[in-house]
Amino acid sequence: MVAQKSRLLATAIPYLDIFSVLALTPPPESFGPTPHRRLRWYLMTGYVCYAAVILATVFFVSYFNIIAIDEEVLEYNVADFTRVMGNIQKSLYSVMAIANQLNMLFNYRRLGGIYKDIANLELDMDEASQCFGGQRQRYSFRFRMALCVGVWMILMVGSMPRLTMTAMGTFVSTLLKIFTEFVMIMQQLKSLEYCVFVLLIHELVLRLRHTLSQLQEEFQDCEQQDMLQALCVALKRNQLLLGRIWRLEGDVVSYFTPTMVLLFLLNGLTILHMVNWVYINKFLYDSCCHYERFLVCSTLLVNLLLPCVLSQRCINAYNCFPRILHKIRCTSADPNFAMLTRGLREYSLQMEHLKLRFTCGGLFDINLKYFGGMLVTIFGYIIILIQFKVQAIAEDRYKSSISV
Repeated sequence: MVAQKSRLLATAIPYLDIFSVLALTPPPESFGPTPHRRLRWYLMTGYVCYAAVILATVFFVSYFNIIAIDEEVLEYNVADFTRVMGNIQKSLYSVMAIANQLNMLFNYRRLGGIYKDIANLELDMDEASQCFGGQRQRYSFRFRMALCVGVWMILMVGSMPRLTMTAMGTFVSTLLKIFTEFVMIMQQLKSLEYCVFVLLIHELVLRLRHTLSQLQEEFQDCEQQDMLQALCVALKRNQLLLGRIWRLEGDVVSYFTPTMVLLFLLNGLTILHMVNWVYINKFLYDSCCHYERFLVCSTLLVNLLLPCVLSQRCINAYNCFPRILHKIRCTSADPNFAMLTRGLREYSLQMEHLKLRFTCGGLFDINLKYFGGMLVTIFGYIIILIQFKVQAIAEDRYKSSISV
């Protein structure tokens, strides 16, 4: 397995194993050569059957939740667009599950290539940094992975059932509530799987930036021609490694595009659906779940904020390279050395053309700027939604007063 020669992947494997148990990603152990091919084939066949059972469970949850919404809408007599919104939101469970399974099937080799590229990049970067004192980070990668992914996973898995079980109402049985909680948490964890790969790319960028900073310090004191040539070769190697990181980011973005687009759509529509029911229960009927629903909406927003924050941090670290190159150009002991001038020019041109963008198929970028725009869009739709509800309530009251 490729994780055996990569400490970064070895750190991420426990989280990826959890996601594979939930049928969100293929088991990491399935990648790489193995002497027992027949056993591997049996295990993969069993995992495909297991993923099919998970998919059937999602269909079961979607179908019976749609039936429960129809009954609740008829009971409360609010069949304006509440039924349509609820049915679409519950149907997205099945759509997202189908998209995830098809994505794993068609992009299995791409995911294996991503694992292999991460392992090879780590080995090459360690080899390139040995002459400059190795890699040094203030916080270990394991600690940052546990802080960003592990802690939020525990909080979300522990809080979601407490907040949503009662809010599902009496039209959903206890068994169906349990299965619904499982499906909701499973699909929200897709965001954390994306965060794992963003953290891996971020760590590679930080290591390469550290090596470039060491090169900048060496250029300040180096005046010998032979040493300058060796440093220019190391600078070129750093440039090539950064280009490989850019290609790795493109593969990761392509792999996660279908599921992340659907996750953003699902969470946005779920927030609108919950706000709609909060308004209905607040002004028409007595309910006890107003605050719980707002906490669920906050949890869904934070689950989208986390990948945006991590992507933005990775982009900011990547954008620090031009500044370091400028320092090398200004503080080098021999700034007129032809090989150094040519290398800095090529590196700068690469940085201008190869921008790091965590995008979802060009539809939108995953960063803090897009998250702010998404918040504004959601609040705009909430205002429109409330205006429609106020008009509908006013018309109902007017008709009831005329009948009286």
